[in-house]
Amino acid sequence: MLATIDLECTRGERLLFAGLAFSVEAGHCLHVAGENGAGKTSLLRILCGLLAPTHGEVRWGGADIRKLREDYWQTLAYVGHLNGVKDDLTALENVRFAAALAGHPAGEDVARHALDAVGLAGFETSQARFLSQGQRRRIALARLFLAREAKLWILDEPFTALDVRGVAALSTLIGEQLERGGIVVLTTHQEVPMPGRVRRLELRAQAVH
Repeated sequence: MLATIDLECTRGERLLFAGLAFSVEAGHCLHVAGENGAGKTSLLRILCGLLAPTHGEVRWGGADIRKLREDYWQTLAYVGHLNGVKDDLTALENVRFAAALAGHPAGEDVARHALDAVGLAGFETSQARFLSQGQRRRIALARLFLAREAKLWILDEPFTALDVRGVAALSTLIGEQLERGGIVVLTTHQEVPMPGRVRRLELRAQAVH
């Protein structure tokens, strides 16, 4: 289970959220919603352990993630708002490079299968600099196909720049993650079909006085 306890985040002179407490159980998806500036990305970065909360804590399996550290990160797959795709590498090289960084090296056949799963068959040897934004997004999302052992997926606007086929492919991957008993936390501005058991969390920003 992923849970937050009395979570608060202040950035500069703005209180993004306070007293935030929720839990997400195995096989469930949490859709974090809210207007721009409400703190959605900040919340996701806190859940990943990339940003320290002003107050409160994030727990995984009942333990504070700050104490779990590497043990927690090994259970996590994170795709941020930025794709993190290297222009000089091919689609295939990008996927294998990202997998190696995550500690899950992937062979060429497995990486090709991941690209095929997100609709990039035929683009394996294309340099990322020559691909569209939607195709570059799919390269980033192909990492999820190689992260099936990760119990927790945290995805920041994963459907951005995807066409209908890309949205369908990602929805399928998310559905499979939930069926395996995994957890998905995501943000999205788009109206897309959300598979499985989905809970919505609405954030509303406040000003600091």
